Amino acid sequence: MIVVDTTVWIDFLEAKGTPFDLHLTGLIQREETLALTDLIYCEVLQGIVDEADFRRIRTILQSYPILRMRGLDTFERAARIYRECRRQGFTIRKTADCLIAATCLEAGAELYHNDRDFEAIAKVRGLKIYRPKNLEKNQ
Repeated sequence: MIVVDTTVWIDFLEAKGTPFDLHLTGLIQREETLALTDLIYCEVLQGIVDEADFRRIRTILQSYPILRMRGLDTFERAARIYRECRRQGFTIRKTADCLIAATCLEAGAELYHNDRDFEAIAKVRGLKIYRPKNLEKNQ
């Protein structure tokens, strides 16, 4: 299962034509097993201004499995991710990234992203990163 991060969904939904957008299009066309987390769902939807676009995109996102945080266990795992990264010299910029990573780790899912903080988490905590062969490694 590949969890698609907010950074990639935004490129895709805005049809930016970036390598991330184009690769996600291919994954969807090939009917790969894609998912998102509840926090990614929120992040994508909160940035939409137009109500019709909101409804359309909500429908698209809800067509994929949405992994949910497991209560306090997920929050504690996220805090441990942040603390361990910090001890290793990496400062994660957003708590949301630690929560997304914790949810992916709990599910054993790969994460398709365009965010340097996930690369740091992967180095420290073993987060599985989905890396398309046609895209350069992020950072």
